[in-house]
Amino acid sequence: MSSTSAAARLHLTIDGRQIEVEAGATVAAALVLAEAGGTRLSVSGQPRAALCGMGVCQECRVTIDGRAHALACQTLCREGQIVLTHNQAIKAIKR
Repeated sequence: MSSTSAAARLHLTIDGRQIEVEAGATVAAALVLAEAGGTRLSVSGQPRAALCGMGVCQECRVTIDGRAHALACQTLCREGQIVLTHNQAIKAIKR
């Protein structure tokens, strides 16, 4: 790996799991790479995930660096970013 390609990689944490993505990737793309499986629960308790990819549906809402309700599909990944989903609640429902 050359130093140029190494510089084009970012490290972030999703639900406590460290992952590496290419610079320019959205948080929604990082969620897919991390196999997060969902971002939140609907008001009726159903798991939700990114759908439209352009910020209209707002199904990709997550907490990014402490800011709740951020749209993962409209947010670019940054080095050291911390992303929290509601995956623990989603996993509990699937059991």
